[in-house]
Amino acid sequence: MEIERKFKPSSLPADLDSYPVRIIEQGYLSTDPVLRVRRDGDEYYLTYKGAGLLSREEYNLPLTEASYRHLLEKADGTVIRKRRVVIPLEGGTEKRSIELDLFDAPFEGLIIAEVEFGSEEEAKAFTPPAWFGEEVTYDPRYHNSWLSSHPGLPE
Repeated sequence: MEIERKFKPSSLPADLDSYPVRIIEQGYLSTDPVLRVRRDGDEYYLTYKGAGLLSREEYNLPLTEASYRHLLEKADGTVIRKRRVVIPLEGGTEKRSIELDLFDAPFEGLIIAEVEFGSEEEAKAFTPPAWFGEEVTYDPRYHNSWLSSHPGLPE
């Protein structure tokens, strides 16, 4: 299960450059159900995601680079490219991190902060830092699968 909350940050940490960054590229073979191929650095995956907003099924299968490239050519819509900054989340009893996604064109300017949880109860009890801004967990327009078929920023 993937259990996560998503936010549109109102500001960014001043020390953003001090955190690790990963380059992610992903394309969607289907958006209902979600079937995605992803390159995350030097790792490649085929991912199935079930329906849902706060929580949903998720299965990741490893791919070779050649398989990834072959499947990416078959992707519908826009291939999404983004930089993911991983920021440790202070406080709480569980070790968590913020995955801050900074999107490239045609979504340039879109920034999403995500935090994953072990249960829905933990997710609902989470108090986000003030800089997280507006919560978009329950707005499907901020799912990457939706973005892939709707070029441009959500309105």
